[in-house]
Formats: sequence, C-alpha cells, structure tokens
Amino acid sequence: MARQVYAGMRRDGGPVGFWVYIMASRRNGTIYVGQTDDLGARVRQHRERARPGFTHDYGCTLLVWAEWHETRAGAFQRERRIKEWKRAWKLRLIEETNPTWSDRLDHYLRAETPIRTATGPAGR
Repeated sequence: MARQVYAGMRRDGGPVGFWVYIMASRRNGTIYVGQTDDLGARVRQHRERARPGFTHDYGCTLLVWAEWHETRAGAFQRERRIKEWKRAWKLRLIEETNPTWSDRLDHYLRAETPIRTATGPAGR
C-alpha cells in the first residue's frame, strides 16, 4: 500500500530527497533500475541518451515507476535490493501502479507530495 510522504522543496521546485526509479524500453521490454536526487533531470538524460551506457544502448526512455526516499542511503539500499530481485518481481512492482506501462514522469513531478511505497511485492 502506498503512503504519502511530505517533503521540502528545492530551488527548482522539485522535492528535497532521493528517487529510486525504473526506466523501460517498452511494455515488458528491457528495464533499468536507478536512483537520483533529481528525477526530472535524470529522466531527460536517459531520453536524450546524454550518457553512454545501458539505457543508451537499450533505449530505456519510459519512466514506468518511481519511489521517493528521504535519504540517499535509503534510496541506495532500495535500489540495490530491487536490482537483486527476479524480473517477475520487478514487473509486478511496475504493474501494481502502472498496468499500462505509460510514461509517469509528469505524474511524479506534478504530485503535491512524493509517493513512496513502503514495501515491494509481497513485502520483498
């Protein structure tokens, strides 16, 4: 179950905090798990293929899931945990909140307060 978390705001209007996110090439396509302190800027980098690497090579340009954390350490730990999951668990995590695999960047940037999911599928 998702819960709302209140956060301060950065100068650019984004929430102070850290994001764990999943980018995809398409529905059920290649997925990438990452973390950042500026979700909008990081997603733009993926879309513009500004940096060489996995998302550049595999065309992961859709933000299909994100989760906000108060601390960098919390986001880092969650990212590492999700990266260890089986693919089926990651797909379930995406589909719990985004069954159509639509791009969610505007949803997360528009949110009055960031949304953080307390646990992944089946408490993993």
